[in-house]
This record gives sequence, structure tokens and C-alpha cells, in this order.
Amino acid sequence: MNCSSYEMFFRNFANKTSFNIIMALRSKPLSVTDISRILGEEQSKVSHNLAKLAKCNILTVNRQGKKRIYSLNKDTIIPIIDLIQKHVEKHCTGRCHK
Repeated sequence: MNCSSYEMFFRNFANKTSFNIIMALRSKPLSVTDISRILGEEQSKVSHNLAKLAKCNILTVNRQGKKRIYSLNKDTIIPIIDLIQKHVEKHCTGRCHK
């Protein structure tokens, strides 16, 4: 893996819309329409970010008829988010700013 791959990966987490999509998908798989509604963002903006997340395999995409249902990569991303959650709860409570 080269440095630009790392940069592309972390850029997805640094982008506010992409990050909000990741957090929305923590609870359950969703369609682009559902994600747009939850985030209050235009569907085209959400779709653009979903494409970047899928390209990095942060998301998996399943078709249900004409719908595409997005979910987080269970093998790598969910464990990473769980580890970050553990870190935040232990080390950032009361010290980090929003």
C-alpha cells in the first residue's frame, strides 16, 4: 500500500459528509434516499460521497431490486470504529472539542 492509499482512506473519515454517512450506517444498512433524509443532504451529494466510500471498500453495496443498500464493511471498518469508540470513551471524554 502506498501513501496515497492511506491518504485516500483517511480523507473519507475527514470529510464531514462521508463521516456522517459512516456514522449513519453504524446502526443499520440504508439506501441513498434514507441516508439523504437522515443527514438532511441532497441525494447527489450523498451519492458522490457513497461512491468514494465504496471505492475504498469502506462500504459494501447490495442490490435489492432497483435499490442499492449500503452497509459498512464488517471485516475491517466496523472493528476500526469500535476501536475508535473505545479510545474516545477512555481518552477523550471531557478533553476533546466538537
